[in-house]
Amino acid sequence: MNIPNALTLFRILLIPVFVVLFYLPIPQSYTATALVFALAGVTDWLDGYLARKLGQSTPLGAFLDPVADKLMVAVALALLIERYDAWWFTVPAVIVIGREIVISALREWMAELGKRTSVAVSYIGKVKTAAQIVAIVGLLMVDPTVGGHWYIASMSCMYVAAVLTLWSMLIYLHAAWPDLRDSGAE
Repeated sequence: MNIPNALTLFRILLIPVFVVLFYLPIPQSYTATALVFALAGVTDWLDGYLARKLGQSTPLGAFLDPVADKLMVAVALALLIERYDAWWFTVPAVIVIGREIVISALREWMAELGKRTSVAVSYIGKVKTAAQIVAIVGLLMVDPTVGGHWYIASMSCMYVAAVLTLWSMLIYLHAAWPDLRDSGAE
């Protein structure tokens, strides 16, 4: 067990804490869930940085890191869908979750072909992730009955994240298209 892998496991262990905090019937639950999600975002960056800096990349870390990220985001979005209970939030949330499923399956399939690098994380994917984290943290902090500037800014970031999500998915699918097309001909 190295530090990057420990941080990834810590992020996974934060998920049940996050869910419990979300449902606590206290006003501080909004801030607490936002802080836990932000902490998960920081540990995501930190574990990747340390794995590269310390030369501690492992197959376990390469597997667990994206799993931890996708679990935390999917759980947060599912909880927020319940909180906001509105199509204008559900649509971008479903786009983000759906894209994660499609790209995970695509990466797995490309890895079986030995071509995982053709669907490696792109710059657009990193910007999408940043917008997504900002949106989710903001939406977790906002009481939906109050709204206001934070709500508008956070929801705007959510739509930016949804657009970048679709864009990055198209980039990945375009990169994999020759292999997808060739496998269909077999």
